[in-house]
Amino acid sequence: MNFREIFNKDKQKIKNIIRLVTKENTDVCEDLEQEVYLKAFKNRDKYKENGKFSNWITTITYNVSRDYLKSARKKNETLPGDEMLFLNTRDKKANPEERLLQKERQKIILNAIESLNKKHREVVILYEIQNISYENIAKKLNCPVGTVKSRIYNAKKELSYILKDLM
Repeated sequence: MNFREIFNKDKQKIKNIIRLVTKENTDVCEDLEQEVYLKAFKNRDKYKENGKFSNWITTITYNVSRDYLKSARKKNETLPGDEMLFLNTRDKKANPEERLLQKERQKIILNAIESLNKKHREVVILYEIQNISYENIAKKLNCPVGTVKSRIYNAKKELSYILKDLM
């Protein structure tokens, strides 16, 4: 199997998928494209020739793009305990007045999360901030998935009531 020929054939498709999923600039897209090629090359022994190579490489491309989005989201999120880090994260284009309003808004949101009861606060942090799935939260808290969903629903309902003036 000549990977160079195959990659050249699917090169534009890979670029398009990355741009579509990540909505990022060309530098990031090029990095992700390289990562797709590396993963495909490293896992070439796992490819079964009875399937289409383009389907296999498309799956790898989607997975790399989604992984990038997850890691980008985590870089921009912090735990409520890291309030200073959270408050210091700001839009560099915002003027001082906007930054002050943004800081105040962030303080109000953090205080609202902190005011939740322990079980609700815990699931909100795990689900919304740490981006953990219902199933993994259920395992971590040793409770049914339905309980996790219910707690998240109730916590969001309570937060919407507490934060109704911000909306």
